[in-house]
Amino acid sequence: MRIKIGELSRRADCPVQTIRYYEKEGLLPEPDRSDGNYRLYADAHIERLQFIRHCRSLDMSLDDVRVLLSYRDTPAEDCGDVNSLLDEHILAVEARMKELTQLKRHLTSLRKKCTRTASADSCGILQALSDCSCHGAV
Repeated sequence: MRIKIGELSRRADCPVQTIRYYEKEGLLPEPDRSDGNYRLYADAHIERLQFIRHCRSLDMSLDDVRVLLSYRDTPAEDCGDVNSLLDEHILAVEARMKELTQLKRHLTSLRKKCTRTASADSCGILQALSDCSCHGAV
């Protein structure tokens, strides 16, 4: 089966621009071309694109996806490095969760500075955001 990029996009629920980007990045192999120079994709492209999309939905970087694809492409390899990659990703997610929890606390604190509707010049939130001693924002 050979399909054009629009059909691949529809089947994988992935924008055409993203498919072209993944090709440019070497994550998707170059497809065959028709006599009219249209890209023609096979089932293997659909499966690979779905794998990439699943990894990306887990917030994995393109470099991580590239590593995982290399292991997927060499199924006889030991998967110890795959486990390590996922362990590192879990630690990064935990760190980001802590940062987001801290951000939520800061936003909640800001929100408490203005409990009623008032003119902007007396808004506690705007005053707090203008305060130079605000926590570590860049």
